[in-house]
Amino acid sequence: MTLKRAVAPDGAELAWAEEGQGEPLLLVAGQATGMAGWNPVVPGLARSFRAIRFDHRGIGTSTEGCAQNYGTRAFAADAVAVLDAAGVGKAHVYGHSMGGRVAQWLAVDFPSRVVSLVLAATSAGDAGGVGRDPSATAALISGDPAQMAPLFFSPDWTRANPAAVAAFFRVQASAAVKSRHFRASRLHDAWDVLASIQAPTLIIHGSEDALAPVANAVMMAERSPNSQLIQVDSGRHGLHLDEARVQTWIEDFLSLAVPAGAAH
Repeated sequence: MTLKRAVAPDGAELAWAEEGQGEPLLLVAGQATGMAGWNPVVPGLARSFRAIRFDHRGIGTSTEGCAQNYGTRAFAADAVAVLDAAGVGKAHVYGHSMGGRVAQWLAVDFPSRVVSLVLAATSAGDAGGVGRDPSATAALISGDPAQMAPLFFSPDWTRANPAAVAAFFRVQASAAVKSRHFRASRLHDAWDVLASIQAPTLIIHGSEDALAPVANAVMMAERSPNSQLIQVDSGRHGLHLDEARVQTWIEDFLSLAVPAGAAH
């Protein structure tokens, strides 16, 4: 995988990479998660799409930029900078967790850049939604993979994919950057603008998601007129990786979102 560089509006340098050919598909990772977190699914996606992924500011080899630009709306502008660097006018956008929150702003603030939207294991904000159990928050901020893995993945998948689990939780970032990412996700609030999203939207969520309770997905679908909701029985927060059926559903949705060749 060859890393390339994009320049954010404030001058931060964002590392990005691409694999495959076809309609562009921008992958937006979750809170303080590197692009390597997408490793298990990129080969499959790259068979049909030009899969573009990047490290958020302050993650991996992306530079930190200005401290005040750590918010989901600012991260959406970063994502557009990646599309610009890739020479992409419009793309399908697939966001997981905080990446889904970023994707919401991308669709709201830059609608001409979004062909379709996949929102996995996310919500439109903590304040207007259903909060998580404090014990799940404690496990998340602990930074301990042993505590976090059960929140994301099934035990069987964790045992069978130790390298993928390690890559997902291996984050190259300072404590300050991790704190800024956590705050950015926590302060996200897009409930009042969901109805304005025109792009076809797939909301996909696990019934056993302890970090983003599934009730949030139901509420989002009710407020998003161009959306469809798939609730995945027994799915956890990392269902985008450990549930093979999710990959199939997402690829089917993306293939039907626009006529072939319409994204460029």
